[in-house]
Amino acid sequence: MTNSPYLFDEFFAKNREESISPFLTRASRSWGKDLALKRALIAAVFLGVSFALYFVYLPLSHVMLLGTYFLVGTPAFIDALEDLNNLEINIDVLMTFAALLSVVIGSGFEGALLLVLFELSAAMEEMTRQKTQSALVHLHRISPKTALVVEGPDAVVEKAVKDIPVGSKILIKAGEVVPLDGRIIQGYSFVNLVHLTGEAHPISKQVGDEVPAGARNLEGTFTLEVNLSSKNSTLSRLIELVTQASLAKPRLESFLDRFGKFYALGIISLAALFALTLPWMLDIPYLGKEGGIYRALAFLIAASPCALIIATPTAYLSALSSCAKKGALLKGGAILDALASTKTIAFDKTGTLTTGKLICTAITKIHGSTENSMVALSVAAGLEHQALHPVAEAICSYAKKEKTPFASITDFRSVAGFGVSGIYGGKPVSIGRAAFILPQFKGPKEKISLFLKEEQKITTFLLLDAHSLFAFSFTDALRPESKGVIASLKDKFRLVMLTGDHAASARLIAEALGITEVYAELKPEEKLTKVEELFKGGGLTMIGDGINDAPALARATVGISMGQIGSDTAVDASDIVLLQDDLSLLSWLIDKSQKTTRIIRENLALALGVILLATTPALLGAIPLWLAVILHEGGTVLVGLNSLRLLR
Repeated sequence: MTNSPYLFDEFFAKNREESISPFLTRASRSWGKDLALKRALIAAVFLGVSFALYFVYLPLSHVMLLGTYFLVGTPAFIDALEDLNNLEINIDVLMTFAALLSVVIGSGFEGALLLVLFELSAAMEEMTRQKTQSALVHLHRISPKTALVVEGPDAVVEKAVKDIPVGSKILIKAGEVVPLDGRIIQGYSFVNLVHLTGEAHPISKQVGDEVPAGARNLEGTFTLEVNLSSKNSTLSRLIELVTQASLAKPRLESFLDRFGKFYALGIISLAALFALTLPWMLDIPYLGKEGGIYRALAFLIAASPCALIIATPTAYLSALSSCAKKGALLKGGAILDALASTKTIAFDKTGTLTTGKLICTAITKIHGSTENSMVALSVAAGLEHQALHPVAEAICSYAKKEKTPFASITDFRSVAGFGVSGIYGGKPVSIGRAAFILPQFKGPKEKISLFLKEEQKITTFLLLDAHSLFAFSFTDALRPESKGVIASLKDKFRLVMLTGDHAASARLIAEALGITEVYAELKPEEKLTKVEELFKGGGLTMIGDGINDAPALARATVGISMGQIGSDTAVDASDIVLLQDDLSLLSWLIDKSQKTTRIIRENLALALGVILLATTPALLGAIPLWLAVILHEGGTVLVGLNSLRLLR
């Protein structure tokens, strides 16, 4: 995104939500957000008050009913006129036409109810669309807009990222997000790639190493030589992937959407045909209560799709309310249909099956030393307690758990990207990665290589003196509910792990949980490709939490994100958000989706049954208008009551 001001026409050409328009004041944005939903809810209140006043004070009842028609009838009428102007007759036109005819025949309450339900359904669809688009807004938000360009030994100039060409040198300070892809030409540090690759532990970067845009620099300062422009950077490609995945995701349509145009055109055409031909065929007049026009109107009201229209929204609303009470936020009812079709479930590892935090699992003596592991832990905690990276936090947490005091360290020195060192008991001590410890270790160096080959976990080394070496092993902490969730699903679905983390770490977690199909070290585009492959095998549900998961979440049949640990981009790209990160809800959600699908089918059958029961007798004159309305409303009430079962 550029910093240049929006032009008025340019903003609306982008089809963005009106409530975020830069031309509105803060208060106006608040009022404008979800305007269609607010309008529908206010109209529903007006309708309820109108009905209550009907038996008390009729004039005021009519005023409230008029307000209902103004709020929801006006936009429906305008949309219907636009559709007719485009020579398009659809279910929306039929509903508006039926509402107007309801007024003509004296059933204003029925017409108002039809319009309110119609507006609620449209508002939900619009909210879902805007939620999908907001994933891109968050991606743009985390992308740095400027960078410090090194133009000489003492000359550093801040420039817009889009204006920095390939080959430029940029300075990255501690705590900053890397704005452009490049290669380190000076300095070293630890960087966090958890949102790009899913790796929970910091990665050491030194001269010659490539660093992707979007990585967060944790400690040191380094200089990058830019090798990709802003439009080709890792973050830009991620934005493009999310966009493509969202567009490629098939739009789930309900039963009515598939035949709505034919239904609407057919009913309107039949009503017109009956109005013209019934007097001739049955030897009845055109006008009057026994006339052809009267019977055609009764047919149109009986065939009005009110029960059909609310068959799915009421079921969805009931199910969505039930899910929300459980702590699962669904961004639309059609997601339940998709979830019910699940055949494969793909899990991200870090932050989804695990907590995303490292835990120290073992302290191993590699060589020498008469000291025990608790002394080693005390020294390690003393060295690491001032550091901020996950390994340091894991060591300090383990020391607190074991009630081991932090050793007093003097002459503390930190080498960014490698480790820390100091003096303990008059002797030099160091902790860090193998490349940092190896030159200082005077013992058999092949022991370090052998340990690394055999040990599949994340490892850091502590050197107590030149001949005394300890190894600290770490792994991701499993979520308490992960084992139970996998056990409940493995006999019903194909379970897959997709992660950007190291293969060894992924295999350890997968084996602990009983997942046999594992794909590790995946970049965001590779994870998206794998999701597309799995997608071809049927309904695919993807569960993740990081920015790197966003394209896959958008492309899957159903994307589920973790609400607390998850990134904003993953939350917005997903269809379902687990607000409390409770993975155990997954089985319950699938069961709820299958029950919702079953009740929707029952509702559709019931609604169609009422239509078939009322339409033919209406044409024959056996059912007057008032009875057609009662049958129609009765079907609507039954459908609504059936949907309420999903609240349990």
